[in-house]
Amino acid sequence: LVDAADRPSKGYSGGMRRRLDLAASLASRPPILFLDEPTTGLDPRSRLGMWGIINELVGDGTTVLLTTQYLEEADRLAARIAVIDHGRVIAEGTPAQLKARVGGEALEVAVVDAADLEAARAIVAGVASDEVFVEPERRRVRAAVADGPSALARVSAEIGAAGIATEDLGLHRPTLDE
Repeated sequence: LVDAADRPSKGYSGGMRRRLDLAASLASRPPILFLDEPTTGLDPRSRLGMWGIINELVGDGTTVLLTTQYLEEADRLAARIAVIDHGRVIAEGTPAQLKARVGGEALEVAVVDAADLEAARAIVAGVASDEVFVEPERRRVRAAVADGPSALARVSAEIGAAGIATEDLGLHRPTLDE
């Protein structure tokens, strides 16, 4: 805000106004800070900057209560999350606890040649802990797995041994959005 110090605040952009609000809130170094959707309307760069400021505050011992509609933001910033729907808490816990409620990791394979889909499905079925899903239009096979890293290693070796060319092969961890 230093570059805009000589301008009236009514001419500030939304992001600059948010920074001014935060600066005013921090002038007294409060032990607890309530932030109501502090990154709404910010561009990606300003959003990351705000996240950095919030992380610094928490690191310095400030307790931050943050409301947000961006679950990625909650996942990145919060030690504990309460999900509220129509005024009622419907889920509560750490980000890891909430994501675990969705389910475990999923292994996903995208093949170059659609003719390899069935072979890839059979390989993935060997490590799947549940149903195997095939998306022919995306040439993709996906399944939940119990031990992601070892399942990934096994499937990678078997896909390579079978000579199947892949576009992508990896683990997908659940998000708070899910």
